[in-house]
Formats: sequence, C-alpha cells, structure tokens
Amino acid sequence: MVAPLGNDTIIRNHDPSIVTEPCDWDQRVTVGTATAVTAVPTRHWSARNLSDRNMSLWASFVIEAPGGRIYFVADSGYGDGAHFRRARDRCGPFKLAILPIGAYEPRWFMREQHMNPSEAVQAFIDCGAEAALGSHYGTFQLTDEAIEAPVLALAEAIKAAGIAPERFRALRPGQVWHMPA
Repeated sequence: MVAPLGNDTIIRNHDPSIVTEPCDWDQRVTVGTATAVTAVPTRHWSARNLSDRNMSLWASFVIEAPGGRIYFVADSGYGDGAHFRRARDRCGPFKLAILPIGAYEPRWFMREQHMNPSEAVQAFIDCGAEAALGSHYGTFQLTDEAIEAPVLALAEAIKAAGIAPERFRALRPGQVWHMPA
C-alpha cells in the first residue's frame, strides 16, 4: 500500500501486518511490473484525532497503468487551481481524473478542503484529463448540501463549461462504466 508520509505510521499503529510504502509529494513508487504511483500535492489538511492536525501528509495520486495515467484527487479544495495544473505539467497527460464533487457546503467552512461541482469542472479543465469521474458524494449526507445536489450541480457546471456530459460522469454506487480505449 502506498501512503503519504506519516499515514504509514497511522496505518501500522492500527494494523501492524499492513505493509506500507511511505512517500513524499512527487515521489514515485513502482507497484508490480507495469504500474507506478506518484503522490502529488493537494489542498487539504490531515488529522485522525484532536492532537495530530497536519502531522501527516495529505496527497492526491497519479497512477501510471498500461491503459494510461489516472489522476485520483480524493479530497481537495480548489484554491487557485495551481496544484491541478502542476499535476498536469509534471505527470500528465491523464486518461482519467477522479475528482471530488461533494461535501462542499457551507462554502465559508468547506472551500479550503472540498471543491464544489463547478470547481471540480474547472479542475478537470486545468488538469487536462480526457475524461473525469465524480467522487466523494451520494453515499450519505456529510455536509449541508442535499444528497442529490452534487450530481445536479455537476450537470449544470458541465453544461455551462461546454463540456460533453460523457466526458465527466457521476457514477452511482455499484454502477459500472468502461472507459473507451
């Protein structure tokens, strides 16, 4: 398992049998014979309890696989978008970006660590991926927006940006999608 610096300790403290490969931002780890993972900067804080705020690294990941590069963002605020453009410039081009679209309200509180759907569309444009999947929404209501709000707002943001809906999808739990080769 690849884990950002400091998270390897948290994982081992929970279960010493889990083997982790700790990595810093921009560190590339080979996984098997045809896959590699690079941790890249993202905009979020880390904490697992009240006394460990920002004592481990938060990261997104670029996964290099035979079918192309995947940019998995996990949780991230948008900020000025520099980290999305940086990932594109340093690790792209991306076949697929997996971008968070939920848990964004109220904006005054969530903006630094969670994008809203329109920011996710801008991140998609910034990172230059061929296609995107929305993540971090719809399982349970975590923040103030309605559980369906991220999907509806994503559809509006895609339309406003002139992006074809098939390029940025929000899959439902259990839904399968095959990316064209």
